[in-house]
Amino acid sequence: MGHGSSKEEDSSSSSSSDADTKPSRISRLKQRLHLHRRHHHRTRGSSSHQKLLDAEDFAGIALLTVISAEMKFKDKWLACVSFGEQTFRTTISDQTDKPIWNCERKLLLERNGAHLARISVFETNRLSKNNLIGCCDINLLDYLALDSDSEFETFDLLHPVSSDIVVGHICLSCKVEDPIETEKNFARRILSIVDYDEDGKLSFSEFSDLINAFGNNVAASKKEELFKAADTNGDGVVSMDELAALLALQQEKEPIMNCCPVCGEIVEVSDKLNTVIHLTLCFDEGTGNQVMTGGFLTEKQASYGWMFKLSEWANFSSYDVGLNSGSSASYILVCDRKTKRLVEELIDAKIVLSMRAIYQSKIGLGLMDKGAKEILQSISERQGRKMSSVESAKDILKFVEFFKDQIYMAEVKYPLEHFKTFNDFFVRELKPGARPVAFIERDDVAVCAADSRLMTFKSVQDSLRFWIKGRKFSIQGLLGKEISSSTFVDGTLVIFRLAPQDYHRFHFPVSGTIEQFIDIPGCLYTVNPIAVNSKYCNVFTENKRVVSIISTAEFGKVAFVAIGATMVGSITFVKKEGDVVKKGDEFGYFSFGGSTVICVFEKDAIKIDDDLIDNSERSLETLVSVGMKLGISTKKAAEAGFPNLESCVLGD
Repeated sequence: MGHGSSKEEDSSSSSSSDADTKPSRISRLKQRLHLHRRHHHRTRGSSSHQKLLDAEDFAGIALLTVISAEMKFKDKWLACVSFGEQTFRTTISDQTDKPIWNCERKLLLERNGAHLARISVFETNRLSKNNLIGCCDINLLDYLALDSDSEFETFDLLHPVSSDIVVGHICLSCKVEDPIETEKNFARRILSIVDYDEDGKLSFSEFSDLINAFGNNVAASKKEELFKAADTNGDGVVSMDELAALLALQQEKEPIMNCCPVCGEIVEVSDKLNTVIHLTLCFDEGTGNQVMTGGFLTEKQASYGWMFKLSEWANFSSYDVGLNSGSSASYILVCDRKTKRLVEELIDAKIVLSMRAIYQSKIGLGLMDKGAKEILQSISERQGRKMSSVESAKDILKFVEFFKDQIYMAEVKYPLEHFKTFNDFFVRELKPGARPVAFIERDDVAVCAADSRLMTFKSVQDSLRFWIKGRKFSIQGLLGKEISSSTFVDGTLVIFRLAPQDYHRFHFPVSGTIEQFIDIPGCLYTVNPIAVNSKYCNVFTENKRVVSIISTAEFGKVAFVAIGATMVGSITFVKKEGDVVKKGDEFGYFSFGGSTVICVFEKDAIKIDDDLIDNSERSLETLVSVGMKLGISTKKAAEAGFPNLESCVLGD
């Protein structure tokens, strides 16, 4: 894998012949090891090997190769692979209907981590945004377990909206290395970097350059001793197997590698597994050995054309996870709970700019106090009437096309032609079984109340630290004066934010009896994170909302707050006071627009699932579906063992 010699000259000179050759070798080594260092550091948040693994959770390192595809028309094609919180892209093919990429990438497999890889194929005939044509989801652990003699498999590429339409086929290969082979392959790759004469062996001079790159001063002073220890057959050179044996032995006995030669991160001496994982993946990314380009968070980011990349480079926009993605960035990223992938929420750029102008400044909110609230109310009412007109039905197809990879018609109860108005489609029902309820027979298990982006906090204080930036947010402000907020002081909050493309019917998270409904009038601010993360706005305590109290045997009292938002003038309930309800049952629906449900549990009444808490503490919303497991009653938790999240019903 030699990359050729560097022509750079060191500015300093030396009289010794060894010193004369050293500058070119050092510069060559640095060039190889740091080829993509700037890119690596810019995208460090997306690196797959930042989290330390336990040995029992390590399933291996898989080599996924995107080989080729067969499409139904000619174009220049690009494929993206999304896996966990990382996304990679192939090169762009020639103009053809049978693109060939042969692009590969190494992926870290965890037993309790991401298993589904999404392969998406884009046509690249646009300057700023390429067009998604088809995709497929592949469970890599299942694929690797296939008993097949073939070195590759062909998968159907499905239409982003209608999963029953095949738009092409893609050919993939995937294999996994065992840990011993991983160590050897790492040694082979690192040997190639300093093997200047490309004979597959290291001379003492080449070996010395390698030790210097490891950043260990003690090891650097023992180069001759280490070289002799590595050269077990005494032939005066170190082979790949000898180097692998030395690295493995010394890393356990007296490590010679203190830091990663690519990113500079300190490696944990006692943690051999994570050291090997980090170096293997980081080395591939840092030296550019893998053809597939990494460093992306979502497939949409990876698929953008050069106009977007220019704006990103010029800092007009940025991709990241956390509060900034909600309040000041142009893109909202959420974690898909089912696939464990990061996905980008689609919002029209003009709407983003206008929301930021209103909700992220004192001037914008000042306008609200001078009549803009009434304007929002009027707009919402007028838009509601429009979306209930027969003429609005023509907008349904455009709406589905815009959200084509986020609205799945296969699970909708009726076909598009059934809906006579846009609002009919907006409050659409799903087919029976489309949202299975986790542990349906166990009332001590709470479930998600809506298809939504979820944030959850153990207390109001946590919510103010990680998400809600309105200065006046409180439980009393949220629930109103008619409900005794003392019951819910220091209680757990769960926020379900519904976006326009979501299924807009909300369901009961717990089983119990509806005690009361309280209608609280208010504004119709947007519930988008741009407003929720604003210190100038108090969305949840000022918006129109309906508070219901559900009395349960397992969780005590649970407050269920349905909050209206911009374009949502109507909240409809299908249950009434005194009704006995079962978790997963439909409770009501929102008419056109975005909206939010907040559930408040009594203090220490529920243990929320760890993955939901972890994401929320990163200020990262989790994409969930109705019926997914939310948490378990702390009253029942001690009475019976509870299975791992992997056993839960997450829906198809």
